[in-house]
Amino acid sequence: MSTKNEALIKRKARVRRALRAAANGRPRLSVFRSSKQIYVQVIDDAAGTTLAAASSLDKGIKGDLKTGANVAAAQAVGKLVAERAKAAGVSKVIFDRSGYIFHGRVKALADAAREGGLEF
Repeated sequence: MSTKNEALIKRKARVRRALRAAANGRPRLSVFRSSKQIYVQVIDDAAGTTLAAASSLDKGIKGDLKTGANVAAAQAVGKLVAERAKAAGVSKVIFDRSGYIFHGRVKALADAAREGGLEF
């Protein structure tokens, strides 16, 4: 592994360790961003299941987006995951930024999920 990947893995582990301590049984809103797409899942760590998921590849929003790797795509995915989480009965989550800086696409996704009704 390259040192860049090792650093990302260490950051991700550090963030998740802090989240487990602060979660109080709430599901985790986990973000993964690649160079071309953005993905998000609402995960119940106690049961080990995914309660809701969305990505910039979903059929409902893919046609409306110019690319899956910009702030507009992140906002659309944030709104979509908020809808799906509400439908699954989840209103309070804890945000897992997966070691990424809370800026740009990650921040846009979080803000859109908050506007969609998720509390974190």
